[in-house]
Amino acid sequence: MTISLPLTKQSVLAVGLMSGTSMDGIDAALVRLTGSGEQTEVELIKYETLSFSEEFKQRIFDCCHPDTSKVDEICRLNVELGERFAEAVHHVVNTSGLQIKDLDFVSSHGQTLYHLPNELATLQIGELAVISHNTQTLTVGDFRPSDLAVGGQGAPLVPFVDQLLFRSADTDRILLNIGGMANVTVLPARNKGSSASEEILAFDTGPGNVLIDEMVRIGSNGKQTFDQDGRLALSGTVHKAWLEQLLKRDPFVSLPYPKSTGREFYNRQMAETLWEEGIFYSLSFADVVATITQFTVSTVTMNIHSLTNQFDIGEVFVGGGGVHNQFLMKRLQVDLNRPVFSMEKLNVSSDAKEAIAFAILGNEFLRQQPNNTPSATGAKKAVSMGKLALPF
Repeated sequence: MTISLPLTKQSVLAVGLMSGTSMDGIDAALVRLTGSGEQTEVELIKYETLSFSEEFKQRIFDCCHPDTSKVDEICRLNVELGERFAEAVHHVVNTSGLQIKDLDFVSSHGQTLYHLPNELATLQIGELAVISHNTQTLTVGDFRPSDLAVGGQGAPLVPFVDQLLFRSADTDRILLNIGGMANVTVLPARNKGSSASEEILAFDTGPGNVLIDEMVRIGSNGKQTFDQDGRLALSGTVHKAWLEQLLKRDPFVSLPYPKSTGREFYNRQMAETLWEEGIFYSLSFADVVATITQFTVSTVTMNIHSLTNQFDIGEVFVGGGGVHNQFLMKRLQVDLNRPVFSMEKLNVSSDAKEAIAFAILGNEFLRQQPNNTPSATGAKKAVSMGKLALPF
């Protein structure tokens, strides 16, 4: 195999891989990318999800917490996740009618186990060498450490792609992603004289689906793992006094940006404590889920409202698994008092958006172009994030 770097082909075929903090499975997006930078054009050819079993998810969860993690298990999971990422690549390519040999590269976010931005440290697993060997394809991944090395938070990463693809000519926009965690990207209108990526703001707002999913798991004794379409929350009543307490005592919500968070803070242990509080208030299962879902909504809206002095935010677009939760979407519309749409309004799959983004980040890395957003992460300079694994 002959490999030429930097990448010079105008059009490439790539698979972007994403496994987020919800840990439901691996999202794989097969895309045709034409050009780079602000000239990037994207065609989504196929999107697939390779789901994790509950047993496998539990193994990952255990490795995300210092009290239950083991270094030998982390080593095993690093390899096993690499194998599963490679399996996801084969699956999405095979179901598209194309062949692995047609790929130019694979780009993987990996699976975050622990994120310590204030200590410039992070850990994503899913061995790149295994993915590259099992697919016989050039593989890019492990993006966060490069941003951390120059003083950034190493997150969020997707805003770089948001500003390439989704800025409006005349309207300030917010792109909201609700995965395990929730994060926003603020995109100033181009015609206001703001065109450079250094003017993009982005940060985590707090929990997305993570605490909601845990409430459902606890309340159903493991029979359910998420609130399908937000039905439980819609059938419950928000306990306003408890919600106010949750917002007041949460140390992350009111932190200034740049900021990022993850399961090292919003996790199963926190959820179990919250469940006990809900029982103390004599709340029903549905009431607990409704209150915790509103907690996610409120942490998002509080952060967005804090931006209104700087931006005239005309519209909000939502991606990630949370877009399917009708309680979340309805409450966002009411609490923000402005239009809230799914990413489909911009002709992009809400579910595939982040996997697509990592294909684009890989494309920029292979062309040796900067692909972080210092204004979002707090990095001292723009860098080309990523590491490379060659097939052998």
